[in-house]
Amino acid sequence: MKQAAVLGAAGFVGRHTARALAGAGYEVVGIGHGTWLRDEWRDWGLREWHVADIGMEALLTYAGEPEILVQCAGSGSVAFSMTHPAQDFRRSVDSTLAALDFVRLHAPECRFVLPSSAAVYGTVERMPIGVADPLRPESPYGVHKTIAEDLCRSYARTFGVHAAIVRLFSVYGVGLRKQLLWDSCVKLTLGEARFAGTGEELRDWLDVEDAAALLLAAAGRASADCPIVNGGTGQAASVRTIVEGLERELGVAIPPVFSGERRSGDPIGYEADIGDALAWGWRPERSLADGLAAYAAWFLAESR
Repeated sequence: MKQAAVLGAAGFVGRHTARALAGAGYEVVGIGHGTWLRDEWRDWGLREWHVADIGMEALLTYAGEPEILVQCAGSGSVAFSMTHPAQDFRRSVDSTLAALDFVRLHAPECRFVLPSSAAVYGTVERMPIGVADPLRPESPYGVHKTIAEDLCRSYARTFGVHAAIVRLFSVYGVGLRKQLLWDSCVKLTLGEARFAGTGEELRDWLDVEDAAALLLAAAGRASADCPIVNGGTGQAASVRTIVEGLERELGVAIPPVFSGERRSGDPIGYEADIGDALAWGWRPERSLADGLAAYAAWFLAESR
């Protein structure tokens, strides 16, 4: 069978990407942290799960010679990078460098996919944001994602590594136990309604299954040209819209109150130009309304 490896496979995007690869007929090896994932990995019919830091030694030991390697390892939090910048660097940059060098030396035909982030754009002057727009990251998280992208382009240009980059915007979905949707559901069900920020921050919300499908599409397009696409829906919605939508779906009546203070490293607005991704034949399938309903139903079931 075709083989694939997912690094950072215990993470939210990593888990869904592994399942999508398995659904496409790949034997999938996962490398990362989270011993709890072993049983689920077997239940999903995936090949192997290994608990290890992402480095050359782990890749040589476990990855084999994959046809696809998706580098999902790394920090997923702007806030964490603001308080732990060195650790965030190691998670995002060092792991990407190790993975690229593994491909260069031991799997030269492998297609390498990097899920990057809209955080590389920083504060933007216009929306929707195109992949050719300037990169002005405002947080260590965004800077480290930018460096990881530079490494991909360098290895593609210099060594012919077949690479592709997907700049994911605000990924959410059933099973995510952190960030805005989770925090909002927890607060609202406890009768709390105070939130940070202004509530008018705009984000382009992409369901995780649509994100995983785009990463698979990127593997098929990976080349020494290292194409880059945005991963979003092309339609932004405010944080207030998300919280109020969850309020309705949870069946509570607690209008949200926002502090009015912009959070450090948190740009005011993002909306993706997804024209390049659409040209690949991919398109987002789940609407935001359906996604919020599914998330709220899952949260209520988990809370029983």
